[in-house]
Amino acid sequence: MMEQLILGVINKHVEEKEVIGSGQHGFTKGKSCLTNPIAFYDGMTSWVDEGRAVDVVYLDFSKAFDTISHNILVSKLRKCGLVLISG
Repeated sequence: MMEQLILGVINKHVEEKEVIGSGQHGFTKGKSCLTNPIAFYDGMTSWVDEGRAVDVVYLDFSKAFDTISHNILVSKLRKCGLVLISG
């Protein structure tokens, strides 16, 4: 439930401030976990076709939200201007 609340606040903030670029796929309407690797693959293969060097690093932050204190996370989000309304 906490994650849904935070997601809603973040979505509202990034839409109002237009912080997310067109390359963002996660949590973006009309895009999905399937469109991301397709766009990534297209970009990387075009660079390889051009003879450019390509390095890829994969990071998994999923465990970060499972281990962080929600009070600390809420405090940091407030400092970023993402005010959470508790009811």
